[in-house]
Amino acid sequence: MGDSRVQFSDIYLATEPYIKSVGQVRIGTSGIGWKAAEGETEALKGLTVPNLVVSSGVLALQRDDLRRLQWQRVARGYGLRIHMKNGTLHKLDGFTADDYETLRDAVKQLFHGLTLETRDISIKGWNWGKPDFEGTHMSFRVDNRPMFDLPMAYVSNTNLANKNEVSVEFQGPRGKGVKRKGAPDELVEIRFYVPGTTTASGGADKSDNEGSERGEENGEKADGDEEEVSAASVFHDTIKERADLGQVSGDSIVQFPEILCLTPRGRYGIDMFSHFLRLRGKTYDYKVPYENIQRMFLVSKPDELHIMFVVGLNPPIRQGQTWYPYLVLQFVRDEEMAVDLNIDADEDPQRLEGKLRSHYDEPLYRIVANVFKGLTDKRVTEGGSFRAYHGAQGIKASLKANEGTLYPLEKGFLFAPKPTLYIAHADIASIVFSRVGASSATGKMRTFDLKLNMHGSQDYQFSSINREEHASLEDYMEEHGIKMLSELSETTAVSYKGMDADSDADAGVAKVAGAFDAAGLGGSEDESSEDEDFIAESESDVPEEFDDKYESSGGSDQEQ
Repeated sequence: MGDSRVQFSDIYLATEPYIKSVGQVRIGTSGIGWKAAEGETEALKGLTVPNLVVSSGVLALQRDDLRRLQWQRVARGYGLRIHMKNGTLHKLDGFTADDYETLRDAVKQLFHGLTLETRDISIKGWNWGKPDFEGTHMSFRVDNRPMFDLPMAYVSNTNLANKNEVSVEFQGPRGKGVKRKGAPDELVEIRFYVPGTTTASGGADKSDNEGSERGEENGEKADGDEEEVSAASVFHDTIKERADLGQVSGDSIVQFPEILCLTPRGRYGIDMFSHFLRLRGKTYDYKVPYENIQRMFLVSKPDELHIMFVVGLNPPIRQGQTWYPYLVLQFVRDEEMAVDLNIDADEDPQRLEGKLRSHYDEPLYRIVANVFKGLTDKRVTEGGSFRAYHGAQGIKASLKANEGTLYPLEKGFLFAPKPTLYIAHADIASIVFSRVGASSATGKMRTFDLKLNMHGSQDYQFSSINREEHASLEDYMEEHGIKMLSELSETTAVSYKGMDADSDADAGVAKVAGAFDAAGLGGSEDESSEDEDFIAESESDVPEEFDDKYESSGGSDQEQ
């Protein structure tokens, strides 16, 4: 039996993109095997390819599991497409044109009932054709020839952009060793225009046979009484089914229905699985791998009635041209729920021991935070020791035209809900308090601004902060060793302590005058003495608008 084996060298495993591991292929009566060459298994780390043992670098495909074998032209010469009965597609690239006859004869001899098909690629360049779903892939066919393939496993979201347009978004590479910086360009979104209508029965066709068309393509109607639906909606639903988007399956660990999401806005159902979570909304559905979650925060809103759970994502999720690097979930503090977790649904239930419980009966926000923490194996940062004037974890502030809450945490600042920002202390060069103690025509100003000067990036300025919060913010800066500068001279450190809500206007003016002197901008004693030659003509130094001698401010500026 050993003499009947066929062997090929320098063959690449191309089941997943960005794999640069080369190895050897052997075909025998038991099936097809690929083994990485010596020193090539490092490139396989972090991948979850079916039938692949990463530690040994061996891919073993049994003869009884094979359904179709196809030969086609690829970027690395020629490739072998291996269709499995469970819908999985494996790819092996790097064959030469001379290998075709050897491979064809081996398949005919060793695999009875299977033949090596030749898959001709359409090169017409047309942008219209017919989609064909086979297993976990969709082929776009022109003149009954495949033009390109889309792996459904990489679809992160799909939605109806309009009545006849379907948008499909893709997630990035999944290998741990893959770095986005310097990586080649990749497809992140594609849109299909699907005109016409079809029947519900046509959309329910799930045949995997190549050449079988959806209802919107073949126009067949099994029953004249079937309700007609948009062909685009049927196409959209088919992609969701094949990509497992929006599907409520029994193998999820836990499901949280109708969670209020502030960013992106709306209510979403959250299904938690072993390696990813699924957000199900009315219009958008998202599939988020846990490895995309970078950091998590659990903070209380200033009203003390609501809790925000902030989840940082990289890469972010998209809605059209809008990117959302953070999920902001809002909960009612007093809302409690009893939840049972299906831990047995995990591929390795033992890995969750000590991280999750099988039953929770506590506030909903605490359950969600604990489940996220256990499944992602990442820390949840909660509000630190900082307390605002009224005892809240954060202070109300505005970033440009957006109102929100600024949370001084142990290692950085968090601003939520929109736009959500996390600014680490290590990235801050200095801070400046602006308009502290300033006065207006109606009296002392009730708010001040906080400017964060960053290291080598754009600065952030938070405005409309209540003056009562100044003392606690200054204590926070001193406690964490953040350099404070004067608004008058950002190269001179200054303290504004003592200028709280009870300070009078004269004390505030004296502090600012002292800051001028410290910066070397103060005047001499002669300049600050009284002007004995000045004679007031009236009780009011500033003429009113209705006075005969009133002059506009623009005119006075020109005279000066």
